[in-house]
Amino acid sequence: MEKDSKIYVAGHSGLLGSAIVRKLEAEGYSDVITVSHGELDLTDQRAASAFFDRERPEYVFLAAAKVGGIQANAAAPASFFYENLMISANVIHAAYKNGAKKLLFFGSSCIYPRDCPQPIKEEYLLSDYLEKTNEGYALAKIAGLKMCAYYREQFGCGFISCMPTNLYGPGDNFNLESSHVLPALIRKFHEAKARGHRTVAIWGSGRPRREFMHVDDAADAGLFLMNNYDGGEHVNVGTGRDVSIHELAHMLQAESGYEGALVFDRSKPDGTPQKLLDVSKLNAMGWKSKIGLRDGVRQTMAWYAENAGGAAR
Repeated sequence: MEKDSKIYVAGHSGLLGSAIVRKLEAEGYSDVITVSHGELDLTDQRAASAFFDRERPEYVFLAAAKVGGIQANAAAPASFFYENLMISANVIHAAYKNGAKKLLFFGSSCIYPRDCPQPIKEEYLLSDYLEKTNEGYALAKIAGLKMCAYYREQFGCGFISCMPTNLYGPGDNFNLESSHVLPALIRKFHEAKARGHRTVAIWGSGRPRREFMHVDDAADAGLFLMNNYDGGEHVNVGTGRDVSIHELAHMLQAESGYEGALVFDRSKPDGTPQKLLDVSKLNAMGWKSKIGLRDGVRQTMAWYAENAGGAAR
């Protein structure tokens, strides 16, 4: 991309989208287009098509999505399936119709099969059954990823896809009803310490292992891929390191200074036993994660402490 290229970031107000905007601006890209959900509903095909007809962006970062943790996905599978399917289909097709030079679609590591060999290689996609607790979301994201590949194959579009691992960082969703595990635990420890709670409850056994990546790292990787990758296969984006939920909880406890007890609620689902991405493909291109988990957690906890009133709605 040239510094004056017209770039559209879909989902700019979300965790990943906002990090992409910050990265683009920091790197000197001067024509970054953003539009709020209130102004443009990407699940509306006519509205999405009209927006692309009017703006005609040269490059598109497709980071818009309906996202949530186990509880949110299990409670509303139809909503997660429909909204993510429509967003992907409308944006990808509109980008094709209006001659966008390149589009980067962001999938998610949770769309790999539940019982994948570890670490997860790109070719394991669709090799086995999905995790039931987020199947609707996963199927919609798989459709978007495949749509990019098919439009590339049939129409010669420069559309590429990547598969980020679990992301966290400033601007995350800290709502306990819909957030992912790391931001949920940050909020729980913050509130438990502030209110003097004797225990902190944690879903599941603590045994599942997860890989966590700071969102600024993910944005950096996305910009790298947009400028350096032009292949038809999706690329894993992660750190190549994981921790158990038990280890994560104790790390957050130590960083927060909370001195109460941790209670693991085994009546709640664990989800996929392990999700660790094989990032050798991305590393071989010359990109590696830079932000360590403890440093990233410390930074995010500080951000939450300063913004708790607004982030905890």
